[in-house]
Amino acid sequence: MTLAENGWSRNQMAQKAASDIPDGAYVNLGIGIPELVADFVPPGREVIYHTENGLLGMGSPPGPGGEDPELINAGKKHVTAIPGACFFHHADSFTMIRGKHIDICVLGALQVSQNGDLANWSTGEPGAVPAVGGAMDLVAGVKTIFVITQHITKEGEPKIVAECTYPLTGKGVVDTVYTDLAVIDVTEKGLFVRELAPGISFEHLQSNTGAKLNRYPSSK
Repeated sequence: MTLAENGWSRNQMAQKAASDIPDGAYVNLGIGIPELVADFVPPGREVIYHTENGLLGMGSPPGPGGEDPELINAGKKHVTAIPGACFFHHADSFTMIRGKHIDICVLGALQVSQNGDLANWSTGEPGAVPAVGGAMDLVAGVKTIFVITQHITKEGEPKIVAECTYPLTGKGVVDTVYTDLAVIDVTEKGLFVRELAPGISFEHLQSNTGAKLNRYPSSK
């Protein structure tokens, strides 16, 4: 499988996800491309970002020289705290997650199935990541799950598949997938393409996807 030269950048993928986060939402961001979502809050919209290591009210990364070694996110990257932010114990952070007080979580993925199953922590190979971390708690306790990922792997394999072959993080948990090629909604009737990236045809998208894709009735 090969990709066209066109498509969205990592920042554009993050911006697409950010535009779908409603005003006043409490949002947890995963490691990697999801961290970029915090840079794209639409004007006039307030989003409160949560990081599982104990901060509610996470701001954007600090400028050069403004780093506080004690103020980091779950990915160990420097962040800032917005006015009114609060800090708490790691256990309290997971109580927020398990108590379903977080509205949206944005995560990366190794695979997403046509049923919304998510595999994002291990390939199952020897020497792979030894533990799932907080991902299982997040997909079980957060109300809505967004996934941001490249559409295919570096080896050319699709990440959106009929059935996940890697160890699962959660079953039927993904609501929307944002890739460099498209925005895809996971519904009870299957995968529906909401938006194609510039220069990407539906046929090209389907040929790079390991599961059947559908168009919304109003789509051309």
